[in-house]
Amino acid sequence: GYSAEKISFAISLNADGSVASVTDLREGEGKKPTPRQVVVPQAIKRAAGIAPNFLWDKTAYVLGVTAGEGKRTAEEHAAFVARHLAALEGTDDPGLQALAAFLKAWRPESFETLGWPAEMKDQNVVFYFEPDRLDHRYLHERLAAQALWRKVSAEGAGDLARCLVSGEVGPVARLHASIKGVWGAQSAGASIVSFNLDAFTSYGHEQGDNAPVSEAAAFAYTTALNRFLERDSGHRLQMGDASVVFWADARAADQKAEAEAAEEQFSSWFDGAIKVDEAVETAKVGDSLGAIKSGEVRKRIDPRLQDGVRFHVLALAPNAARLSVRFYLEDDFGRLAENYRRFLSDTSIDPPSPQGAPPLWRYLIETAVLGKRENIIPNLAGEWLRAILTGSRFPLTLLGLLLVRIRSDQTVNALRAAMLRSVLVRNFNMEAPVSLDLENRNLGYVLGRLFASYEEIQRAALGNKVNATIRDRYYGAASSQPRRVFPQLERGAANHLSKIGKQSPGRKVNLEKDVQSLMELLSPGDAPFPSYLRAEDQGLFALGYYHQRSKYFSPRGDKPQENESK
Repeated sequence: GYSAEKISFAISLNADGSVASVTDLREGEGKKPTPRQVVVPQAIKRAAGIAPNFLWDKTAYVLGVTAGEGKRTAEEHAAFVARHLAALEGTDDPGLQALAAFLKAWRPESFETLGWPAEMKDQNVVFYFEPDRLDHRYLHERLAAQALWRKVSAEGAGDLARCLVSGEVGPVARLHASIKGVWGAQSAGASIVSFNLDAFTSYGHEQGDNAPVSEAAAFAYTTALNRFLERDSGHRLQMGDASVVFWADARAADQKAEAEAAEEQFSSWFDGAIKVDEAVETAKVGDSLGAIKSGEVRKRIDPRLQDGVRFHVLALAPNAARLSVRFYLEDDFGRLAENYRRFLSDTSIDPPSPQGAPPLWRYLIETAVLGKRENIIPNLAGEWLRAILTGSRFPLTLLGLLLVRIRSDQTVNALRAAMLRSVLVRNFNMEAPVSLDLENRNLGYVLGRLFASYEEIQRAALGNKVNATIRDRYYGAASSQPRRVFPQLERGAANHLSKIGKQSPGRKVNLEKDVQSLMELLSPGDAPFPSYLRAEDQGLFALGYYHQRSKYFSPRGDKPQENESK
């Protein structure tokens, strides 16, 4: 019947209801101190109506003051006063009597008269009984207040029914507490279980009776989720629009250390913080990723995590006033680690990203318009993370999005190449090389390498100060409709090679050898260039382009790298 809420100020009351002092409970320094987390009687679920909390609330309800226009502030304050005077009637507890006296005597204009701080407006407020203040015991923590809250909360309990969660018979929760902290959802919170329209009801049941969950179970899951979803909880990460929470099963007393170790490892792999120092992040996950990449998952990650630690992952996404469950997974931690090792293997690429092993959110940025996190398309992050954790196929939308982004900005970097390779390997069972493969005869891969060679010939002939390279002008058409573009590129390359021969004959010979070796890998005939390439072949085109272009910019110059295939 209690919940942890953000409380900023406490009003201490004398026995006669007069104000003894006002205490700023906020923590930290600077312009924006942080409200303190205080366990208070569970918050009322508010939508559009007026519903006061018990023994605490924001200043509009408690004091009748707000920093805004406050069109219904007077009604909110009146509701708070009426609820408490009715509940406190007949009490013999001096602290509760002091609150009743305060509410009867208080006038909103007294806020300015007493000179209370303006930053107090619209903050959550609790009460002290002055004799308890030095002991840091709030008014709602007095035994009489707790007994009164049990009585008040029991009056709103639903009918008895068998709980769908626990299987036990008990009072049904009519309304489930709001879940806060899901990115993109309403700031006041959203619900997983909610029946607020007649169309959602069944057989005449009202609200929570349509899906009977006991008050105890509803309190337990909402309290746990609200704690996990806090930014500093150590149990959440953000993947696109999916807010992901995770925890290990620590029911047995001797498994607590193993559960904490599993949670720490998982967080280091999938850290989804919105703002991350990539150098720090790489150092943080280095040892763990090294163990996973080596294949010795169960031996080197942590000897305590070999088997038996059950791990849970829940992904939530906003859906108007409700929350959608993108996925919920429960499995042994060792199996999740093995699936993650497989993901790292599928995304291996040479040369790798200069940032090392990036967190997963960094991959998804490559699929978004303008590289902005808010532009990651809905569902993609959740489906991609589920595929990683379960070892299943990646969403095919990932391939299409990557090809669109590459055609749009003509950029094939290490992260995009790694994601393309993972989709080709896992979804299409294709031979997608990790590094430059001189013997690979896949048409898309060879054409991508050839396009990179033509681009290098242009750069060698004209230098880097070209207004628009062939990549800027022709990459999209070359990767999808080769026959339209490559004959023209071939003629242009011949002119450029002639110019290079006058400046650097040796460089010309090397580039001609590159082009000749690639042409020999194409099908013989008068029309070696196909009219179009399938999506998966366009992915290999990008991969071949990345490998060949990286060869020209590597310290080894024109010397080819060793082959490494799937």
